[in-house]
Amino acid sequence: MTNERSLMNIQTILANLKIEQLNPMQQASLKAFQEGCDLILLSPTGSGKTLAYLLPLVSSLKEGVDGVQAVVLVPSRELALQIEQVFKAMGTGWNVMSCYGGRPAMEEHRTMKGIRPSVIIGTPGRMNDHLDKQNFDASTVRLLVIDEFDKCLEFGFQEEMAEVIGKLPALRRRFLLSATDTEEIPRFTGLNQTVKLDFLNPEEQVSERLHIYKVCSPAKDKLETLYKLLCSLGDASTLVFCNHRESVDRVMKYLHSQKVYCEAFHGGMEQDDRERALYKFRNGSCHILISTDLAARGLDIPEIRNIVHYHLPVGEDGFIHRNGRTARWEAEGSAYLILHSEEKLPSWLPEISEEYVLPEQLPKPALPKFVTLYIGKGKKDKINRIDIVGFLSKKGGLNREDVGRIDVKDHYAFAAVSRVKVKQMLKMIQNEKIKGVKALIELAK
Repeated sequence: MTNERSLMNIQTILANLKIEQLNPMQQASLKAFQEGCDLILLSPTGSGKTLAYLLPLVSSLKEGVDGVQAVVLVPSRELALQIEQVFKAMGTGWNVMSCYGGRPAMEEHRTMKGIRPSVIIGTPGRMNDHLDKQNFDASTVRLLVIDEFDKCLEFGFQEEMAEVIGKLPALRRRFLLSATDTEEIPRFTGLNQTVKLDFLNPEEQVSERLHIYKVCSPAKDKLETLYKLLCSLGDASTLVFCNHRESVDRVMKYLHSQKVYCEAFHGGMEQDDRERALYKFRNGSCHILISTDLAARGLDIPEIRNIVHYHLPVGEDGFIHRNGRTARWEAEGSAYLILHSEEKLPSWLPEISEEYVLPEQLPKPALPKFVTLYIGKGKKDKINRIDIVGFLSKKGGLNREDVGRIDVKDHYAFAAVSRVKVKQMLKMIQNEKIKGVKALIELAK
């Protein structure tokens, strides 16, 4: 049975998330979960799978249980953080935290003891670390969710996931989610009386709202063609995919030499650098992100207008997942394949009849509307988003439309502000204090 607190509340949760109604896949997921079986949900990238399991998860949480009731396994740190943010935005009153490698496990353990989460979201390796050290009581965990299950298998997390499941003795329900169909579900998952919801329709994988173009490159080295394409696309949010980390770095170095502002994103970068690049792309202070397929799945980046395939993906799934970053929900989007005349096209690639002709007279590379400010105080200093907005408007002379996304962390904050007004604003706030607190405020590096 679901408790009253969790069910009150689907409409309240949707209002908090600024969503009018659930889509058919999310409705089917909630209904199937309430019937009490283990679930496998197959649905394309960008279709709203996170909410499709968070709503059932919240409905399963019980009042009066002092401990972790649900564990969500994910393949990457970025996805863990993203899900944590969505859960907090739902405004349910239940505590949640994320766990992942790259930061001290002791720090996470202190957070666990402090907030006593009902839900933990984490990567398999870090989850095993906490379970081995008995940092939380495994006996209260009743629900396991494995998000991006196919990606977890692809990354080789089988043994680690099996270990996690083996350490959860009171597990009653399992919920697996995937953007591709998995031929065989490994036995270690322990699925029992399973309902499979399949919302994958291969013929509908490429949305009608997605416009696909080929861009002809006269040279085998496509750098100059990419530069011209990006100039022609202006300041629209654009994600450029390369097949290798070295290619991402090479492309970014070339674009920087041509005065194109962009950021890189790949698995070889330090996690802080990766997170900062992603943050700038999300908040509109960087409109071009050059990435490997690491950014093709599991990241919620709203309003991406253009996808550029600098390299063709190695398989059809990669093509689908990359393109799934745009034309989401009711939005339209475009995908551009940069092709050399001698490039052999794979059989799975659909016929692309429309060619994007680059203009003869190119505009200069566009600059993003916003820049990101670093503010050296955060939640632990009793600074919140409203304080920052008030400070930037009263002391910095900014209007409402000059301030974009603001994220407040424990010891610092980021704020997107108007590029054309930032110099004047920084002069005006010199020696000023936020809520009586002196803080370092500068452009984020």
